[in-house]
Amino acid sequence: MAMFRWNRHSSALVAVAVTLLAATTAACGHNPPASLPLSKVADVPLSGGATRWDYASLDPGTHVLFLAHMGDGVVTAFDTRRQRVLADIPGTNDVHGVLAIPELGRVYASATGDDQVVAIDSKTLKIIARMPAGDYPDGIAYAPDAHKLYVSDEHGGSDTVIDVRSNQRIATIPLGGEVGNTQFDPVSKRIFANVQTRAQLVEIDPATDKIVARIALPGAKGNHGLYIDAPARLAFIACEDNDRLLVLDLQTRRVTASFALGHSPDVLAFDPALGWLYVASESGVVALFEVKGRAVRELGRASLGSNAHVVAVDPLTHRAYFPLKDVHGHPVLRIMQPRS
Repeated sequence: MAMFRWNRHSSALVAVAVTLLAATTAACGHNPPASLPLSKVADVPLSGGATRWDYASLDPGTHVLFLAHMGDGVVTAFDTRRQRVLADIPGTNDVHGVLAIPELGRVYASATGDDQVVAIDSKTLKIIARMPAGDYPDGIAYAPDAHKLYVSDEHGGSDTVIDVRSNQRIATIPLGGEVGNTQFDPVSKRIFANVQTRAQLVEIDPATDKIVARIALPGAKGNHGLYIDAPARLAFIACEDNDRLLVLDLQTRRVTASFALGHSPDVLAFDPALGWLYVASESGVVALFEVKGRAVRELGRASLGSNAHVVAVDPLTHRAYFPLKDVHGHPVLRIMQPRS
């Protein structure tokens, strides 16, 4: 249950709490099926050791999926058409975040072990630049109009700003707490970042690199994962410390629903044509939600295996990709698609 400290904003917080309580009760009253409306296409062997994977990013134009093989310190490039590994890109120590930016012909990855962000040429699959990125860089977002990357500096409590035209760090934005994932909203053209030790979503203006709003997230504990459904004006926030998915209305700035998730949820992915939101968790439980307009309901959940906390979706084929670190002693990429 959310705890509130009485202050001059108390009336607004109470209203939010009532809304959240009603939404949570409704969510708990719904019993989703203990399965996913998906069928397995294949378990494709991946290279390297049976070690931890982190974020993934798909370039739908080239059909290349970039996977952060954190435990091996490489970015793996995977051809989704031929279902095979193209290359393992070394020099990305303890890699966490990865983001393909097709219009730039580049992929950016956070080499967390070196506190750097690296730029990779998406054709040659070679590193072309390195940039300092604070203390424990993690998630990455891109604001195209500003030509800037925003990198979650988790332990440093800030977002690092990188100019992609020069591949240089140009600013550091203090956020006042441990930072979870960072995302770009193409409608407002703002950057949003989870401040997971303050139960806040921070809004940043890329034109000035200044914080323009702090949005309270009642019911959040460890708000880490983030996805913005820009057309619906909704933000989905995965809270790793209390295993909840919060739905935030970006117009009213209020939490409108809360759903239970698997233990320690992490990465979110969205299929816009189907309106399907995937939430993968450290426990291996994947939950699937249907988003219709502003209505959200759970379609089902299932355990895919230990540490199945990463998911990427191809919006053209509707296939979902889950890197699994250990299936019979080897890493695999589990490919699933909607059941016909």
